[in-house]
Amino acid sequence: MTWRGGARSIFWVRMARFFLLLILGGGVLLWAANRLWPLPLKALPVARVVTAQDGTPLWRYADAQGVWRYPVKLEQVSPYYLEALLTYEDRWYWDHPGINPLSLLRATWQNLHSGGIVSGGSTLSMQVARLIDPHPRTFTGKLRQIARTFQLEWTLSKKQILEIYLNRAPYGGTLQGIAAASWTYLGKPPSELTPGEAALLAVLPQAPSHLRPDRFPERAKAARDKVLARLAEYHVWSQKRVDEIRQESIWLAPRQVPQLAPLLARRLTANNKRSVVTTTLDATLQRQLEALATGWKHQLPPKTSMGVLVVESSTMAVKAYIGSVDFNDDARFGQVDTVSAWRSPGSTLKPFLYGLALDDGLISAESLLQDVPRRFGDYRPGNFDTGFHGPVSASEALVRSLNLPAVQLLDAYGPKRFTANLRNAGIPLRFPNASDPSLAVILGGTGSRLDQLTEAYSALARGGNVAKLRFEPEQHLQQRRLLSPGAAWIIRRILGGQALPQPDDSLPGTVPLAWKTGTSYGYRDAWAMGVNPGYIIGVWVGRPDATPVAGQFGYATAVPILNQVNNLLITSARFNAHMAVTDPRPASVGISTLCWPGGQSLEAGDANCRQQRQSWTLDGTLPPTLAAPGQELQGGSLVTLWTNSQGKQVAANCPDSHSVQVALWPLPLEPWLPQSERRNQRLPTPDTVCPPLSKPAISPLLLIGVRQNAILKPLPGKNSLDLRIESQGGAGQRWWFLNGEQVETAGSNRTFQTTLSQPGHYQLSVLDESSQVSTLDFTVDR
Repeated sequence: MTWRGGARSIFWVRMARFFLLLILGGGVLLWAANRLWPLPLKALPVARVVTAQDGTPLWRYADAQGVWRYPVKLEQVSPYYLEALLTYEDRWYWDHPGINPLSLLRATWQNLHSGGIVSGGSTLSMQVARLIDPHPRTFTGKLRQIARTFQLEWTLSKKQILEIYLNRAPYGGTLQGIAAASWTYLGKPPSELTPGEAALLAVLPQAPSHLRPDRFPERAKAARDKVLARLAEYHVWSQKRVDEIRQESIWLAPRQVPQLAPLLARRLTANNKRSVVTTTLDATLQRQLEALATGWKHQLPPKTSMGVLVVESSTMAVKAYIGSVDFNDDARFGQVDTVSAWRSPGSTLKPFLYGLALDDGLISAESLLQDVPRRFGDYRPGNFDTGFHGPVSASEALVRSLNLPAVQLLDAYGPKRFTANLRNAGIPLRFPNASDPSLAVILGGTGSRLDQLTEAYSALARGGNVAKLRFEPEQHLQQRRLLSPGAAWIIRRILGGQALPQPDDSLPGTVPLAWKTGTSYGYRDAWAMGVNPGYIIGVWVGRPDATPVAGQFGYATAVPILNQVNNLLITSARFNAHMAVTDPRPASVGISTLCWPGGQSLEAGDANCRQQRQSWTLDGTLPPTLAAPGQELQGGSLVTLWTNSQGKQVAANCPDSHSVQVALWPLPLEPWLPQSERRNQRLPTPDTVCPPLSKPAISPLLLIGVRQNAILKPLPGKNSLDLRIESQGGAGQRWWFLNGEQVETAGSNRTFQTTLSQPGHYQLSVLDESSQVSTLDFTVDR
């Protein structure tokens, strides 16, 4: 007994070792086989898709075979679909090791009994094995499929295997995966499938070409009903629900290939290989604006394109991105992304100069500026519109986008300082040949981009902070301060048509569309930038090859598009919820009364208050009128004189003299002032007994040859008018401006000669070296 018992123990020990070695050997063989013949997952071609924030496909990049797959996770698929799929295809999916022996035996018996293949007995795991490693439908092919199935189950989790099926199952044509099928056939994400739609899509992979619902709706309906019967049979869905679904016909959304925001898709996929890129775009708004662009395409000149950005100001999420008027139109350079192209910004930078000048204490909202011909070394800017306007307020100059007041202000603030402040806030400007910033920067003498300008205008919507655009939901909000909240608020109210101060109880809580135009030199770029209570809108129109387009400028070309986009946002309930943002007046903003020409507050009845104005002020600051360099020698805006008891001007050492201060308008404004406001009327008459000390006087600059407001006609038989104007007085060289644009003169620069062939109103201005200006208005008639 002892020997037999010992022999029996040795036997079982040896058997245990044998089975252990068998298991270990099998494991080693399986490991080696897995290493030698790995799952071909990485070899699968990858398709990529760019989506809106709600998951709507915007643009797709198919794989090398042109197949569209829209990758999804298990959590992004409707539970109805998972119930229908697992009940119909593989009820024991979560329990079996990859194959279901009972299903295989049943399928084998059915196939032998019928003399053909009527059932495959494949589990979902086996179907995935065939999807990733196709094989012939033979006995050896089936063995290979089973081996791959075990390899799948050993390597991946059940959830991972199911996700491969969800993304690789065939749905007819170039569609693979539940998401591609759901968007293509039903126009919705797979997370929103109804029970009937889920049952339909669950059965299509069995015979995707035979059951395509867009081609064979009756076949698809019959196959769907089989799934419904199985769900009722196994009590997954109630018989009542199944009966209700059976009454539903097969309804499909109009089949569309995702073709929205192609240039944004290219921008976001250029440097990453993610299979799904989710953007912040609103698919409906994007579709509406692309339709709007198509409508404008035939109204724009040939080879002209456009760019539009719509940004939610509270989050800086980009909601619409139009990079060109038509991506497929090569004649209009449709594949050039005008949103990221460097262009001349025209006058679109002016609001930031005025805001920085407010913060610097150079001006208030109604400070007096000078819209007159001026020279800055060799630089003599003109106005975009016709002529000059003389004395203007800062708010009027900004709203009318007058060039000369802006150059005057930049000259006082400093172009290098201005561009440095913009750069520090994240708004870089580009200068040709790395040159230093000059006064021309404020009129468009630099380079910028639509996306960067839109970021700049966020300062007016975000209390002075410039924030970066967010193209993807996971991007963090980044911002830097450019303006104080008070300066940003004042500039926004001015651009919104509320430059006239109002008390808080009558001031609208929200600002209407605040907008600014811009036109670059030579009519190459037309801009319109807008800020409404909820969104920032940027519009650019022009030729991508920078060819000038005559008559194309911001107000005529870009503003109508801006207004259409703004109206669309206002009337849409989906976007209107964001349009109720209030805009309360910051504590730093006040209301004050100031007087021109001095610019400061004076008591009622003061003789030096020649024109009284109500103004928004920042921190209670009322700076004196900004004098241009050199104007201090002309007496400035406030001069000290000595008068006697008769009110006549005398020398300081004369008996009975006392000093008085007289506010004078800047000398270059004389041609635009009424006679009562000019210096010869404002200054006291000199006393003949004790006259004031004389100063070297410059004779007045006069224009001779045509009287003011004359109506001129060509000679009989001629279609043009020969004009000759002489200048007298003044000092030094002259510079002539016709309708705000500098013109060269033939011969002596004291004489202006030209030929006018077009009827209309004209304004001729001449500027001399002493900064005197003389202006003549006349009309040419036929």
